[in-house]
Amino acid sequence: QVQLVESGGGLVQPGGSLRLSCAASGTIFSTDIMGWYRQAPGKQRELVAIISSRGSTNYADSVKGRFTISRPNAGNTVFLQMNSLKPEDTAVYYCKAEGLTAWNGSGYRTNDYWGQGTQVTVSS
Repeated sequence: QVQLVESGGGLVQPGGSLRLSCAASGTIFSTDIMGWYRQAPGKQRELVAIISSRGSTNYADSVKGRFTISRPNAGNTVFLQMNSLKPEDTAVYYCKAEGLTAWNGSGYRTNDYWGQGTQVTVSS
């Protein structure tokens, strides 16, 4: 069974920093893309940042220059360093693994997986 476990959320003042972590577990062969999405109350889930197995990255315009996504050794752990946080960054942040190929007991299968989410609150 593949699981994505996130950590690092919390309450921070405007201008502060947080670092989110996400680790995928299971008998994983490969993962194409790992990334972070967020959902604020009353809004749709939106892309924050993604990183491919080759290290290519893509960021939402609203976080460019403030957030940095990383994925050591193109593995199954992804980090999101968030600096200069603003109240509008408040949301539940979700980790996503796209094109993850893992052993399911009878063969390798490729699917997308989501973490359970971690709350980030930016407030004074």
